[in-house]
Amino acid sequence: MKEYVPFKSGKVRELYDLDDSLLIVCTDRISAFDTILKDTIPQKGAILNKMSLFWLDFTRDTVPNHMISVNLDDMPEYFQRPEFKDKTMLVKKLEMIPVECIVRGYITGSAWESYQKDGHVCGISLPSNLQECEKLPEPIFTPSTKAPVGEHDMNISMEEGEAWINQFFPGKGKEYMDKLAKLSLLLYYKCADYALTRGIIIADTKFEFGLDEHGEITLGDEILTPDNSRFWPLKGYEVGHGQPSYDKQFVRDYLKAHPSDTLPQEIIDKTIDKYKEAYYLLTGFEFE
Repeated sequence: MKEYVPFKSGKVRELYDLDDSLLIVCTDRISAFDTILKDTIPQKGAILNKMSLFWLDFTRDTVPNHMISVNLDDMPEYFQRPEFKDKTMLVKKLEMIPVECIVRGYITGSAWESYQKDGHVCGISLPSNLQECEKLPEPIFTPSTKAPVGEHDMNISMEEGEAWINQFFPGKGKEYMDKLAKLSLLLYYKCADYALTRGIIIADTKFEFGLDEHGEITLGDEILTPDNSRFWPLKGYEVGHGQPSYDKQFVRDYLKAHPSDTLPQEIIDKTIDKYKEAYYLLTGFEFE
């Protein structure tokens, strides 16, 4: 049996090169503030992989994506083992565009902190007198650079994004940035509207895109999981203060109050429960 080793280890995923495709394994690692924590969240990888699969199926008529299969029988024998079950996705190879495509529908987190300073978020002027966690008049696209592991992403304007992309795809900066903004907002509108019917507010999220073999911009990476989005319960939502969260903001809040690279078991258990609850609400199925 041929053995495989990952050619790239991200903050929470391992990537394997299968020559004509890639295999992504969602680990149980968790990161916060660009730091990989020492403790893992058991079952997290499987929950996020299944949630991402749900959204990729839900949005495939809106934007093409990289997903091929999550069936281990479609993968090399090495991956047909229990430790890879439910955590693994076979995907198309894409030439990734190094931009984090962040969409914000509500003002919270770093956006709220920026708004309080000068009324702007990533260079975008917003109405005065917004309250914390208030819904924005329209969702906004606030891209950032895609930084290597251990480095911080940098917020960029559309113009800065054009210059950034031109370094990797000469002459394509404006075309690609315009498309990234359009596709990201389309995805957010579709998914946020659906989530509201399931009792969840998607406050903000991020997408990543790449080029397929035909040069078509294609959705890659994970999509709308607790690792790259803020999920709030619709029930009890009110502006003016922070909201309870279904996502890893729960971990961030703990670490803000208790700076560390480890988590107590209580926080680990609560985080698992939050992920499972979000999965059930969004998909209608209990996580097994």
